[in-house]
Amino acid sequence: MIERPGASGGAAASRARRLFSGWSANLFQMMLGVIQQVALIPVFLHYWSSDILAAWLVVYAIGNLVPIADCGLQFRAINRFLAFKSSVDCDGRTARLFAAMLRTYLGLAGVLVVLVLVGTRLLSPSVAFGFQTISDFDAAFLVMTIGLLLTLPSNLVSGLYRARGLYGRAVNLQSIGMLVGQVVQLIAIIATGSLLAVIVAYVVTQMAVAVYFMADARRLFPFLRGVRVKLSMRWIIGQFQYAAPFAVAGAAELALLNIPVLLVSALVSDRVAVAQWGLTRVVAGLLRTLCIQTTLPLAAELGHDHAVGLRERLRSLYARGSVFVTLLASVVVSGLLPFWPDFFALWTHGAVPYDPVLAITLLIGTAAVAPSILALGYANYSNRGDLLVRTKGLQLAVFLVLSVVLIQRIGPLGAAIAIIASDLLIQFGLLGIVILRQTLQRPFAHIAVLVMLMVTVTLCGWGLGTAIRALLPWTGLLRFVAECVLWLGIAGLVASPLASARLRGELIAKIPN
Repeated sequence: MIERPGASGGAAASRARRLFSGWSANLFQMMLGVIQQVALIPVFLHYWSSDILAAWLVVYAIGNLVPIADCGLQFRAINRFLAFKSSVDCDGRTARLFAAMLRTYLGLAGVLVVLVLVGTRLLSPSVAFGFQTISDFDAAFLVMTIGLLLTLPSNLVSGLYRARGLYGRAVNLQSIGMLVGQVVQLIAIIATGSLLAVIVAYVVTQMAVAVYFMADARRLFPFLRGVRVKLSMRWIIGQFQYAAPFAVAGAAELALLNIPVLLVSALVSDRVAVAQWGLTRVVAGLLRTLCIQTTLPLAAELGHDHAVGLRERLRSLYARGSVFVTLLASVVVSGLLPFWPDFFALWTHGAVPYDPVLAITLLIGTAAVAPSILALGYANYSNRGDLLVRTKGLQLAVFLVLSVVLIQRIGPLGAAIAIIASDLLIQFGLLGIVILRQTLQRPFAHIAVLVMLMVTVTLCGWGLGTAIRALLPWTGLLRFVAECVLWLGIAGLVASPLASARLRGELIAKIPN
């Protein structure tokens, strides 16, 4: 479905294998992420008090912020690796840049480790975060931050894998590390019940994966061995300057994911409304993560085509990828909208009331911006740093202004409107439109197809789910399972004609590119 007509059979098959390998690897990693953040919590609560669990959640969240320390160097390296593909001495230039960037990463990690050590001496993490009663919180904080900072150089290897068409391999190695880490965490908590032991188990597995990454890269790419380079401070500073736009865009994206929770908690006094917001954001966050994970392999392929000047193949893949991401988001939302109230009641045991307006706003809004997620990924892989800085910085500013105004007036719904409005106005309306106009020959015809597809699929799936809910007589878990099975069965039957390669080809040929 993704390869353009007329491409050679070998190239089309190779690209299809890379894409499906990347998608399957991302799906597995996403499932492991859900297990880490959701499924392990009941086990932890069996051995820990709620205070220790809260400490673990804080330390884990701090670990999730460590990637900001990359400072955009990974995307800087990826874009350079891709650019070398059209050069005469691709392997030689790649090896020299790899060696230079590796030394830069090692220096960055060392400086940050020293800063963390000095900072924690000046201000105890347990005091800063309010966990003075947790005896090993400071040690757990240091293990998490220092351990993950030391894994930063593996980002360079992951970037090389992506540039060389081995995206699935990189994600699979990370997923294996996550899986082993979860098993080791279970062993640690059962054996010791210690917060520090669980954190050590998690970090050690991440460090082991990083070490394996470095060895695996030299095995797969022998030209990396024995390369020596001399670095100047001017060159190192230059890399950080070139990487700055990617760092700003990444930090803004991370802020847009996390700041809404803090703003609602700070500006809304009703704790039930805050709980409603947090729980509803979970499903919207998972939908956004699904779209991001789907677009990552596509963005890597698009970046390759951009680097080597394959304009027709780039245009064809982008058009198909955009439709695919939009269709995926619309199908998921069309199933979530009718059945999310039943799941929400089961999930919260009725302790938190369901807010339909909030849920509908977040879900439909997240699906509406799905095409712009591909545009954002492609911008990262095609060296559009200036565009990223302008759009993501403006988006963050628009979101903050709207949030401060709307949250005080209408509560969590104001935060949802601020998120969706900033996404639609800036990420889709500015960044997405610019990328479409630069990539496709008929961008607005393509947008019209996306809108028609999104509206049709969402309304049909939502209507089907509403009819199923009205017909089924049962209650509780049995009703929810029956609803989902029936909806999936009917939706699969309706989509079954797409199993025909001929029909798929005819539909693909009609996508404006």
